[in-house]
Amino acid sequence: MSDDTYTGPHAVTLDAWIATAPFEDLLGMKIVSAAQGHAILTMPFRRSYAQGLGFMHGGALVSLADTALAMAAKSLLPPETVFATTSISNRFLLPVTRGTVTARAVMTGRCDRDLMGNAELLDEQERVVMRFSAVFRVAWKSWADVAEVLVRALSDSLDTHPVD
Repeated sequence: MSDDTYTGPHAVTLDAWIATAPFEDLLGMKIVSAAQGHAILTMPFRRSYAQGLGFMHGGALVSLADTALAMAAKSLLPPETVFATTSISNRFLLPVTRGTVTARAVMTGRCDRDLMGNAELLDEQERVVMRFSAVFRVAWKSWADVAEVLVRALSDSLDTHPVD
């Protein structure tokens, strides 16, 4: 069965802990940086991402923001930690009509197994086109290995990179 018709489950192996997955590759996302709870990613506006009015589809923008925050979270977590997005909130501010969109993400805190973060998406004119926040939950099976490392890393990150 070809990849285009098989509906899963799919085994996915990434090149590295901080790397794009097949969906992110499909959208043309590039990781510019990911360290100390911060990440910058880019994504081009291709015609196939346009909605009916010719603007970049909101789902593509949300995917970029969520992925940027996931990479920021991964920069704090030990490799192979299992975690997933459990909640998102976004506000679209301006339409994207061309060019490359940049996501700037930062992890802002944690509560038990939940990690919180914010991202801004900017167009090529450096205008904020969307604000985004998300919560990620670390799986119980990973928590025992992660808790102490995460508390230390997030504390260090917030001390050296205050959030506005």
